[in-house]
Amino acid sequence: MDAFRKQLDVLMGANRNGDVEEVSRNYYDRDVCRLFLAGLCPHDLFQLTKMDLGPCSKIHSLQLRKDYEEAKAKGTENFDRELEDMIERLIVECDRKIQRALKRLADDDANAAIAISVSEVTLTDDILQLSKQIKEKMAEVDAFDFEGRTDDKIKAQEVVEELRAKRADMQATLLLDAFNKDRASLTQPAPPQVAAVPPPAPPDARTQEIINEKLKKAEELGEQGMVDEAQKALEEAEALKKLAPRSEPPSDPSKYTAADVRITDQKLRLCDICGAFLSVYDNDRRLADHFGGKLHLGYMLIREKQKELQVNSCMLKPEIQVRYWRFMKQINSSRVSKL
Repeated sequence: MDAFRKQLDVLMGANRNGDVEEVSRNYYDRDVCRLFLAGLCPHDLFQLTKMDLGPCSKIHSLQLRKDYEEAKAKGTENFDRELEDMIERLIVECDRKIQRALKRLADDDANAAIAISVSEVTLTDDILQLSKQIKEKMAEVDAFDFEGRTDDKIKAQEVVEELRAKRADMQATLLLDAFNKDRASLTQPAPPQVAAVPPPAPPDARTQEIINEKLKKAEELGEQGMVDEAQKALEEAEALKKLAPRSEPPSDPSKYTAADVRITDQKLRLCDICGAFLSVYDNDRRLADHFGGKLHLGYMLIREKQKELQVNSCMLKPEIQVRYWRFMKQINSSRVSKL
């Protein structure tokens, strides 16, 4: 309920029901989420996943984000450093998980530790174009959200989901091709050799003699028209035959299929974006579900945002960066002292 209430506060304001005293806020207030203002709050990325951080305890406001962006354009405010620190912590944690998983795979099978770079395999011009369109549509969603155009926002969100599904299918196809090549290079383990089982020993002479007598008696009874008695004699003969030890026929190792080998020899690969395990035997639907999952999309947004922040940071000269961050620190300290 708190998460839904928070979303309504973002869309309609805290005083949407007219029962809350309106509070004038500024983007630099302590109870306003600076990460949201800078463009990416981690609490919004991994909802309903194992990485779910729960609802953010601070205020998310599109109006305050607009005020912050205006102040940032004037050069009086910048929260990019805080966002960059948060992103770096998440990426370092994810990369450590990837390294631990690779080590575990290497302990089991050295060949399994070969990491296919998912980001490189699935990086084509068409996918880059789709990613650009998704980013533009997400900006439209925020704009419609800020203007209160709910219908247009819903339509834009539907377009975003369609573009994401299309991109996931294309990425799955590319990765499936890479896995097919990887699988072809793997040496399939030989199926287990099954020891040949000797044929069952024939019944001894006495038992065979009794069986012959039963069969002869059944034939005579049949000629006399005594069908029930003849059937009973045949059943007794068959029962004597079953007294000899019987065993299952030996298995033919050549009849082992690739599916049998897959069950006992799963070759795993790691996604270098989110750290999820992928099998070289996964089908395109399974891979598409991975690329369209919240965990993968969340880490992809984080890594893209990190590159964007690094580019923006490199545009400033080192000495200007130092003076700028010192200036911002002084401003923040003065604001805190006034509160």
